[in-house]
Amino acid sequence: MLGGVRGQGLGARFGSRGLLSACGRPAPSRCSKMAERPEDLNLPNAVITRIIKEALPDGVNISKEARSAISRAASVFVLYATSCANNFAVKGKRKTLNAGDVLSAMEEMEFQRFIAPLKESLEVYRREQKGKKEARKDKDKKADSEEQDKSREEENDDDDERMEEEEQNDDEEVDN
Repeated sequence: MLGGVRGQGLGARFGSRGLLSACGRPAPSRCSKMAERPEDLNLPNAVITRIIKEALPDGVNISKEARSAISRAASVFVLYATSCANNFAVKGKRKTLNAGDVLSAMEEMEFQRFIAPLKESLEVYRREQKGKKEARKDKDKKADSEEQDKSREEENDDDDERMEEEEQNDDEEVDN
């Protein structure tokens, strides 16, 4: 259920004391520590503008007022989803929210249609991270092998120099 009472929507989740948790109680007020004004919780306008432009067909404009309303709505959604996901983490006796918590929150908020695309995006993200990690390992291995090659070359050079010195010493002894 999205609102506190069916049919009331998100507005039922906000009282005079701010964001309510999924169970209807006031959410912990950590926001006051992070932001002094409600506007500080809004997403950056540049990000919102870019998302809107990508979503709308070419030639469609959006007013500043509409962009501001979308920005506030997006911020409210993020705060609400975070609060719901946090409830799942608390139930699991964890302090760290994970992807499963977010997916469970989407289901609780009745956004089931977003779960499959979110899972797909999460898989893509995980594959990219795994690829980056493997690339880093390969790079580190290559750097290590190059260092080993250099130190082998240096050892070989040192050995060559020693051999040359020994040959010179042998030649000098023969001359004497």
